[in-house]
Order: sequence, then structure tokens, then C-alpha cells
Amino acid sequence: MRRVVITGMGTVNPLANNVAESWESVKAGKCGIGPITRFDTTDFKVKLAGEVKNLDRVEILGVKEAKRMDMYCQYAFIAAMEAAEDSGINFPPEDADRCGCIISSGIGGLSTIIDEECKGGEKGYKFISPYFIPMAISNMAAGQIAIKYGLKGMCTAVVTACASSNNAIGDAFHRIRYGFEDLMFCGGAESVILPLAVAGFQSMKALSTSEDPNRASIPFDKERGGFVMGEGAGVLVIEELEHALARGAHIYAEIIGYGTNCDAHHITAPAPDGEGGAKCMELAVRDAGIRLDEVDYINAHGTGTSLNDSGETRAIRRAFGDHADKLMVSSTKSMTGHLLGAAGAVEAIFTSLALKNDFVPPTINYKEPDPECDLDIVPNEGRNRKINIALSNALGFGGHNASIVFKKYGE
Repeated sequence: MRRVVITGMGTVNPLANNVAESWESVKAGKCGIGPITRFDTTDFKVKLAGEVKNLDRVEILGVKEAKRMDMYCQYAFIAAMEAAEDSGINFPPEDADRCGCIISSGIGGLSTIIDEECKGGEKGYKFISPYFIPMAISNMAAGQIAIKYGLKGMCTAVVTACASSNNAIGDAFHRIRYGFEDLMFCGGAESVILPLAVAGFQSMKALSTSEDPNRASIPFDKERGGFVMGEGAGVLVIEELEHALARGAHIYAEIIGYGTNCDAHHITAPAPDGEGGAKCMELAVRDAGIRLDEVDYINAHGTGTSLNDSGETRAIRRAFGDHADKLMVSSTKSMTGHLLGAAGAVEAIFTSLALKNDFVPPTINYKEPDPECDLDIVPNEGRNRKINIALSNALGFGGHNASIVFKKYGE
């Protein structure tokens, strides 16, 4: 089996619009959540979200390109541009057939769908844009990035709700490990801070209705009342190790394991006993060829919903046994909110940087302990702590589970 390393990263998220500033915000325990500015929330119980801020998309992409991409796709494209530059590769690559792209979105171009339906209803459907379908479909971020960089290997999009980008990274990792490609762009993007989406999640009682940004996204806290919707993108460039070393690439971390399965329990609720999540983590650790007690840190799915956080705690205890008491487990969603299909990719970036910098991100704004979430959640302040192996979880509606194991890189 071939070794796979991370050589490029890019992100747009509620904390910042690049990797370096995002990581500084994580280390500082900054909260990227605030009042929704995209629409009038007067008639909504939900008032807060994790919005991308101060990003001049038209300046970066150009007027023509920006008009032909839904917001989620724009975020993915901008994150991919940063990851490509960070990787140091000249594109298109000479071995284009050995380079691919798996970029996911849980929902896709919802804003385009809404805009075009409104236009059709008001003006007539003959006025629907010829770019409507390409802008709306969930695979177009992957397609646009492949076209931009000349990636002729596998190009696809995994749609598994909030597990989407973890599945994208894991599938890309296996494609390289088993010799199908040498390099992959992978990750996810989402942008659905829209009245329809917020109303839908609000109707499910999945979203926090707190109006205090510091008490809204509070994973593992006894007073948690739902997740805070976020938006953005995370894109990684991953490579076969020898391919990376041959060109003198800088390496952030190594990906060593991937597990994915299904609870087969409920359309929205996780299995309460944590069985599916536990087996998923066990699959990832087994795929990595390591012992469970070698894992130092878990970047939890940690959404801030009652069922998720207690269920994930049970899953971790079920999988790791006594070692669960020695694990550090934090949720960076306390800072970013929940980026849905982009969450796993942004958290993969934070997990990789945690390994590279020996710094464990905090779960900020933690106040009230919950006996059902009795893990070391690294409350409020991050830790300078040597970590060698980390695991990142993502759990999605439909019972989808995906876990990735990362390792500090060493020759």
C-alpha cells in the first residue's frame, strides 16, 4: 500500500478566507458566529450563523466566472486556488491522467435553484438561465476544478449530507493508496444560509435559537440546543509520498486510515447507543494499521445538538474503552458553526495543522458540563501538546458515518 500525504490546503470559512488566518483564529479560540446578514430574520427564531466575511468573490474569480457558479461552487473554487498554489505544482500536470478530483457538497446549488424558480414564476420559464442546471448540480465544483487544473483522472462528488467531505477525502486517499491516481484534489463546499434552508432546519428543531454568539454553538455543553449553520469550503491536495518527495513538496501530515459505514437507524437521528459511529472509528483505525490506544486526539463531529453529542460520546467510549479517558476530543464547530457538507474538509485542515504544530484546538464557549458528554473536550483553551495520531469524525443525516486517521509526517 502506498503512503499518502497532504501537500496543499485551501479554505474559506467563517473564521477567515485562507488557511494561515484560519489557523491563527483557531489557536486564539476565536468565534466566527454572528447575526445573519443575508436576509431579514424578523420572522425566524434562528438569528445567528457562521457566514463567510469580507470575501470579494468577483475580484478573485472575475465577473464572468462568478456569474456562472453558485455560491458553494465559488467557495470551492477559491479554496482550490489556494490549495493548488500552496502545493507548488505546475498545472496542468504532465501526468494529468493520474490526477483527479473529489469535491463534495451536501446540498449543492440551492441558491441558484431558488433564484431561478422565482424568476420562472414571476417572468415566465422561458427566461430560465442556460447556466441553471450546471450551477445547481452538486458535482459542478469538482467539474470546475478539474477543468481549471486539467485533472483527467477520476472526478466525482460524494453526497452523504454532513459526512460528504470526509467521504471525499477518504475516497481520494484510497484512490491514491491503491494506485489509481497519484494526486487528488479533495474536500467539500457549502453555502445555504438562505431563508428556505434555515426554515427547513429550524422546522426540524435542529438549529440553535440562542441570540448570544458565545452561547449558540456549544458542543458537549449541557445547555446546547442545536447547531449553528455555517458556510465555506475546504480543499486539500493529497499525493502519493514518492510523487511528493520527487518534486520537493512540503508535507503537512500523512493520511493513514479511513472508515465509513451506516447506522441504518433513522433519517436524521444517530444511533443512540453509538454503535455505528464506534464501528466506523474502529474501521478507520484498522485501515490505518494501528492500535486504538495510539490515537491521541479526535476532532469530533460535535455539532451541539443533544442527540449528536451524547451519541458521539457513547461511540467514542464504545470504540476506545478505557483509552477514551486519555483522549483529547474537541469540536472546532464551536468556532465555525456547522459547515454541513464542507465541515469535514475544513476540520481535516485543522486536524492536520494540529499534528504539524503540536497544538490541540479548543472547544470554546464551554460552560455547563453534561454527564452524558464526559470526555476531555479541551474546554475553552487549546493545548500545546505533542500529538502523533489524530482522528476526525463526520456523521450525516441518513446514518452516514465517515472517519479519517491522520498521522504526523515523518520519513
